[in-house]
Amino acid sequence: MASSISVRGILLDIDGVLHVGMKPIPGAAEAIQQFEQAGYRICFVTNTTTFSRSTLAQRLQQIDLPITEQQLITAPAATAQHIRQHFPDKRCWVLTKGDTDADFAGIKLVQDDAEVVVIGGAEELLTYEAMNQAFRMLMNGAELLAMHTNLFWRTSTGLQLDSGPFVRALEIASSKQATILGKPNRAFFAQALISIGVAAEAAIMVGDDIENDVTAAQRAGMHGILVCSGKYQKGMQLPAHAHPDAILPSIAELPAYLRHNS
Repeated sequence: MASSISVRGILLDIDGVLHVGMKPIPGAAEAIQQFEQAGYRICFVTNTTTFSRSTLAQRLQQIDLPITEQQLITAPAATAQHIRQHFPDKRCWVLTKGDTDADFAGIKLVQDDAEVVVIGGAEELLTYEAMNQAFRMLMNGAELLAMHTNLFWRTSTGLQLDSGPFVRALEIASSKQATILGKPNRAFFAQALISIGVAAEAAIMVGDDIENDVTAAQRAGMHGILVCSGKYQKGMQLPAHAHPDAILPSIAELPAYLRHNS
C-alpha cells in the first residue's frame, strides 16, 4: 500500500478474519479497539447467511468481539433490499438456513411457483430435490439471485464446500446468469462505504478470500489486504491475476501495519 494514501476507513470480513468456527482469532478484539481509538471508521462486511444482522451481532458479542448491529452489512440484508427495490410484490423462494427471516420482512416468501429464486448459504439443504425444484422454477421464468458465490470456507473442522458451486450448476442448467448481492458485488462494497462515509480510495478491505474480498475490493477502488487466518493459509499459491496490497498472518498484525504504511 502506498505510503501517500491516507486510510480513513476499514472494511473487515468476519468469518476467517475475526473468528473461525466462532472461536475468535487471537488479537482480533484488541485490533478492533485499536482501530476505533485511532479514529478509523469501521464496517464489518460478511457473506455469512446463517444469521440475521441482530443475531449475528449478538453471537459476535458473546465471543467478546465488540461489534454492533449497525456496523454490519450482510449478504441476506443486501439481498432483501435488492428484492424490495427490483422485485416488489414478487413471489420469492429463498433457500438458506438460519434465522434470516427478519431480514426478509415484508417480502412475499413462497415454497413453490416462485418468480424469484434466491440461493443463500444452505449447506445440507442443497439436496438434489431442492436444486431440482429451483431449476424447474427457473425454467418456468423465475429470476435467479445469489446471496454470494463463495466456493468454500474454513471451519473448526477444516474446509467446507459453500453454495457457489451450486449456484453455478443452476446457471449452467438453466442458461440464466445469477445476480450476486453479497461480495464480490461492487454495490455491496459501495453500501458499506456509504455507511461509514469514506471514499473507496481512502479505504482498505481485509479478508481471507483472495477473490471475493481482496481482488473484488481492489476492482471497486479500495486497497485489499489478505490475511492467512481463514481459507487462505500461508504458502498457498495465489491466482496469477491476484496482487493483494499486503499479506498478513492475521488481523492482529494490521494495527502495526497501518501505523507504518499509512
